[in-house]
Amino acid sequence: MDVKKWQVVDLKFSAAEQVAQPFEVEFAGRFVCGDRELVVPGFYNGGQEWVLRFSAPAEGAWEYTTTSSLESLAGKTGQLMAGHNTNPRQHGGLVLNPESPQEFFYEDGSPCFVLAFEADWMFALDYDNAEDAPKSRQLLDHLVDCRVNQAVLTVYSYDVDWPKDAKLADHPEHEYGGRDDIYPFGGSNSEPDFSTLNVAFFQKFDRVVALMNERGITAHLMIYVWNKLVQWPDAESLEDNRYFDYIIKRYQAYPNVVWDVSKEALNNARCSEDYGRERIERIRNLDAYGRLVTVHDGGFCERNAELVDFISWQHWSASIYDKMLAVYEKYPTQPVFNIEHGGYELSHYEVFPGDYTNPELCLRRNWLIQFAGVYTTYYWQGAAWNVLIHSPFDQPDGFPEPRFEYYRHFADFFAQFPVSRFKPEPGRNFSSFCMSDGEGTLLYYIPQEHEKLSVYLAQPEGTIQWFNTLTGQFTERLPSTAPFYQSPWRGEADAVVICRTKDTE
Repeated sequence: MDVKKWQVVDLKFSAAEQVAQPFEVEFAGRFVCGDRELVVPGFYNGGQEWVLRFSAPAEGAWEYTTTSSLESLAGKTGQLMAGHNTNPRQHGGLVLNPESPQEFFYEDGSPCFVLAFEADWMFALDYDNAEDAPKSRQLLDHLVDCRVNQAVLTVYSYDVDWPKDAKLADHPEHEYGGRDDIYPFGGSNSEPDFSTLNVAFFQKFDRVVALMNERGITAHLMIYVWNKLVQWPDAESLEDNRYFDYIIKRYQAYPNVVWDVSKEALNNARCSEDYGRERIERIRNLDAYGRLVTVHDGGFCERNAELVDFISWQHWSASIYDKMLAVYEKYPTQPVFNIEHGGYELSHYEVFPGDYTNPELCLRRNWLIQFAGVYTTYYWQGAAWNVLIHSPFDQPDGFPEPRFEYYRHFADFFAQFPVSRFKPEPGRNFSSFCMSDGEGTLLYYIPQEHEKLSVYLAQPEGTIQWFNTLTGQFTERLPSTAPFYQSPWRGEADAVVICRTKDTE
């Protein structure tokens, strides 16, 4: 069979035996290409079908042989010929690089400027459509357009425990919480049957992960969530382990997957720190591809930094820059990812306002986090939780549209001034926030309320150029006005001034 490098392929096998506990059947494939070997666990897919899901991490001929506790599934052999992948959005899985340990990269060596977006109920968006996932496709295309390359998802959530906006009654199509017909186990969330898993749930979730993979969007999978009213089996029970292991087996072949043990990881007596550590160990033992692992809890990451691949942090502080800079400086050998900063951009519905809802203020928080050297996450209340508006630009009059374009400008700016070159330079902040490439180019982020920036340090001759964070507009390069920099958009928009010395012209 001819495939492409990193292309996900399902090898399907039919068992002759009737099995009482199909999820407990041992089934795996040993894939060999030259001196590379992967032992990939398979999974039960309903009926008499078991699947080996595989993606070749390298070009070449991959020979496989199956092993199984069922005689009819053991000893199957085959070959996959992996060729060059021509999809410009696929670069392999997210990886780390010891030469630049605070940054993310792809397997092909290209840098990844992570810009994330939370959408916990993506699993439900097209659940009623047995044939296709048009709503998911439309929302994901909007995210691609605004340069989002990571979606933070719960594998499953049931409902929220806060009051819901009365306006949802006029548009029930935007409400996805509280549905008892969607559940990853047998039965329903109201009447769970933990003795089995709902294979149909995962077959539909496959579409979500696959659509993200096609678009180069990382699926940041939070395997559990403790504050969305989910009925879970007892911790470390057979049923709990079955659910957890099944997800690792089923989704590890997708190069775009990142594992997160749980949303709000320690926000529940069920999830002790020891439990979190044990879950990480299970991932490491089952995942043949070594996808990145984190935990949605800054305290856990802080106390167990050696167990996670990157630090995930939630912080709502008004002094978000100082807080994130401190975390960035504390972990010089790992990327830091702000997974939640309390800024939840307003939508037509008040879903969960956090502490900041103004679109421009939410944007500022993302800029400040990034100027502290930390990757960040965009939240819009119209998509982050149980309310999910997949077509935000096709709504009736009176629905405020999300400011996706702000984040397109944000990502485009850092494509031109990449974090691989520009690092926080707090000693030059003064009344702004500074990044430097160490070679004569300085970036100063200046809030719109500031009259000007006064830099009382020797400033070599050179040029300045201004960037409008709301419109993405660059001015022409102008002679430096050092030591004073006054934004052309003061009182209108936050701006960045790019100061280049003559040597960097």
